[in-house]
Amino acid sequence: MDHKNLDVWKKGIDLAAIIYKISSGFPGEERFGLSSQIRRAAVSVPSTIAEGSARKSNKELLQFISVALGSLAEVETQYIIAVRLKYTLESKEVLDLITIQRKLLLGYRNHIRKHND
Repeated sequence: MDHKNLDVWKKGIDLAAIIYKISSGFPGEERFGLSSQIRRAAVSVPSTIAEGSARKSNKELLQFISVALGSLAEVETQYIIAVRLKYTLESKEVLDLITIQRKLLLGYRNHIRKHND
């Protein structure tokens, strides 16, 4: 399946875009620190889904979904740190999008596992 047709990929793109907007307001001294880290992690989620979808086997795809879940956990952690440091206000929209993305990734993983047996 083309990754651009997957809701899990589309939501990953949405998350990356909002993280870029939020992190643009971080202090200048964070340009190579937290801002860079959270952006890389956010971009990694849909990028990893796309790369996994291009692989030959479901086993490989499952590994890439696991990597995307790890990147999502990084985004969440870095976002919480940014809120705690008062670089941004806590946003229900961002937290909900992270939760939705996690559920979509887990659902996609379960779907692939079920069809892999």
